[in-house]
Amino acid sequence: MDTRFSSAIHVLILISKSETPMNSDQIAESVGTNPSYIRKLTTRLSKAGIIEGHRGVSGFRLLRKPEQISLFAVYRAVMETDSLHLFDLHQNPNDRCIVGHNIRPVLGGMFRGMEMDIENRLRDMTLADCIADMGRYIEEHGKKEEKEKL
Repeated sequence: MDTRFSSAIHVLILISKSETPMNSDQIAESVGTNPSYIRKLTTRLSKAGIIEGHRGVSGFRLLRKPEQISLFAVYRAVMETDSLHLFDLHQNPNDRCIVGHNIRPVLGGMFRGMEMDIENRLRDMTLADCIADMGRYIEEHGKKEEKEKL
């Protein structure tokens, strides 16, 4: 399973809530990965105009307010695609079988419709929504120290 999208949201929440710029080592520690993976994500987010970081200067900052960053923009940036892709079709259905002959166009249309629905939802959701949801979750389930951080 590909975790670039969820990792990118994690990175963006950290950057948006940090009082001081965070570097890839610090971010990697929170995400639970290595700094080179974080650098790949931040490079993609930077190319998409979502964050900026400067060589020689440690840390990143958002280029837009969290409410101006749609989750679909984040998805497009880190997945390097213009459309959402969640479902794959099996490759070798038997063309001599009535189901095998017709399954790919039928499922392909259904799958694309579902992906478009999710795409539209992601366009309507923002980084600010994620931050607010996290704040509510921490309020209900978190420790006092965690509540103070957000």
